[in-house]
Amino acid sequence: MKQKTLLGLALACLFGAFILATLIYNIEPDADSAPLPPAQLAALQRAHAPSLGPAEAPVTIVEFLDPACETCAAFYPIVKQILATDPQRLRLVVRYAPFHKGSDQVVAALEAARRQDKFWPALEALLARQRDWVQNHVAQPERIWPILERAGLDLARLRADMAAPEIGRVIEQDLLDAQLLQVSKTPDFFVNGRPLASFGEEPLRELVAETLRHAKR
Repeated sequence: MKQKTLLGLALACLFGAFILATLIYNIEPDADSAPLPPAQLAALQRAHAPSLGPAEAPVTIVEFLDPACETCAAFYPIVKQILATDPQRLRLVVRYAPFHKGSDQVVAALEAARRQDKFWPALEALLARQRDWVQNHVAQPERIWPILERAGLDLARLRADMAAPEIGRVIEQDLLDAQLLQVSKTPDFFVNGRPLASFGEEPLRELVAETLRHAKR
């Protein structure tokens, strides 16, 4: 009898512990979607990073991308669609994570295109024609020139500007920040300092929509 009583009490305690753990799990936010700690948050945005949308927008999407990344090219139209849903309250900030071989030279070309005020046309042209200059996940920088020329870039000036030490420092800083933020694949997204808990179009749309609902108008 005593054994049955003790077993019953043990099972009751285990059940109570399970219920308590379930309640705590449901109350506490998912660690992956919680805002970044201050040290990482400071590395999320830099003054040099290209951005699209109002500077005062209450919701900022930070995207780490590699122009040679096939998934980045597929997600770019999706990100543009998301921005178009509330253009006055959404802003995109681009950070570089050139993980593919040869991609750092393409990033340098994008940074040089900024000096001609053609960053976004250059980025869109390269992503749209990515198959022309990426083979077996390896960037072929020598193949980007016709694409950029058709996008209206001055190629002589572009090549000269690519060698600027400031551009090398931008790439280096973005890679250091990507490492600090534990960005290991592209694209990787953060919305108002919250990392995307599970990758995908719907999780990104949901995180942006949720953040917009709680943002100040």
